[in-house]
Amino acid sequence: MSDSRTEAQGSQRYWCELAWLGPESAEVTVPGVLLTVSAGRVAELTRCASPPADAVRLNGLTIPGMANAHSHAFQRALRGRTQTGTGTFWTWREQMYELAGAIDPDGYRELARATFAEMALAGITLVGEFHYLHHGPRGVPYANPNEMGEVILQAAAAAGVRVSLLDTCYLQGGIGEPLSSVQLRFADRDAQAWRERVAALAPGPKAQLGAAIHSVRAVDPAGAREVAAWAAEHDAPLHAHVSEQPAENEQCKAAYGATPTAMLSEQAALSPRFTAVHATHLSATDIELLAGSGATCCLCPTTERDLADGIGDASALRMAGARLALGSDSHAVIDHFEEARAMELDERLASLQRGRHSPAALLGAATAGGYTCLGWPDGGRLRPGALADFTTVGLDGVRLAGTSAEDALAAVVFAAGADDVRHVVVGGREIVRDGRHLSIDVAAELGRAIATVRST
Repeated sequence: MSDSRTEAQGSQRYWCELAWLGPESAEVTVPGVLLTVSAGRVAELTRCASPPADAVRLNGLTIPGMANAHSHAFQRALRGRTQTGTGTFWTWREQMYELAGAIDPDGYRELARATFAEMALAGITLVGEFHYLHHGPRGVPYANPNEMGEVILQAAAAAGVRVSLLDTCYLQGGIGEPLSSVQLRFADRDAQAWRERVAALAPGPKAQLGAAIHSVRAVDPAGAREVAAWAAEHDAPLHAHVSEQPAENEQCKAAYGATPTAMLSEQAALSPRFTAVHATHLSATDIELLAGSGATCCLCPTTERDLADGIGDASALRMAGARLALGSDSHAVIDHFEEARAMELDERLASLQRGRHSPAALLGAATAGGYTCLGWPDGGRLRPGALADFTTVGLDGVRLAGTSAEDALAAVVFAAGADDVRHVVVGGREIVRDGRHLSIDVAAELGRAIATVRST
């Protein structure tokens, strides 16, 4: 960072009262940072004790924009409906399937737009949408086979956030099992048909296309190899649900003689482009395979605890060399500060030890870790040339009042909530100002959208 105060002509400037520049800066926060933005990127960072007259003043702690690396937007409509009663992931899944069977493109567009706008209010600037709700009832394709994928792209654009559309291959109802009536909406005929459908997708500005293998339950080894080959050919992100449940591991071992991680490794799926979502029930060998391939593991702590999935061993993954990211998955709550601290706090409960992840490491997973695994490696950091995506957290609310500059990073990670987000900028453009979305009445739209899909 320079100390120059040279005026920039024809570009937007933002003055940060306090800034955290990204994982490379560890726990250090910097007072008085002037960000000059041009063509959607950070052109210059300078130290400036007070805001120039032409700069937008950002009071509080400004951090890189956060990335939600694993989202199923339609599941936002389940909030409050699936949290009570007994059961497991598998009983929750039946409730999710009931919702998935009812959504149409218009209802999905409204719900996804409102859900992505809720993410924006929470300081999330990039979402990875793990998209498998492809077809109409009973699996009948829409006239446009990518109707639902294009709905996701439109919804993200309307909400002002970036999106990586992780188009998901889904081929079978379980290992060796036929598709259920609802699963027909998710499935393509085979991996080649998935390839042909995906070829017609054309993401617009602030959007990228990636691939996903739903799981080893839903995609056989040959199909996984085909999807992995597509991702390699296109240098695209490749994600998969991995070892979310012990039953998944047991079924995979019985069918293929390998854990889900090992099976995916055998099909050439593991690489620095690969992200294992959940990674909750891994063996030591699984951890070595993921770390050795340069893969990312995306934990979704609020969903994993909501569904009684278990606690992933994030510290073992990090120490082995795997990268970490965070997602809100089923959107039991949309609050990336909660996801970040839960990665540490849940491990404290399981291990009876504190301090397994530093605040910078936790926030790094929420920012740079997510951007990288979604195919945007020049985001999630504040430095010249980076995407001009950033979020400002107010330090004057009840949760953070009295926070010093020295304590700001830890206080935000361990105490802030989504309601503390004041400003959000994506590509140099404000989408949230003073805690309000600039183009969407988020609460009203969520209310209407959820009522619509629940009544279908």
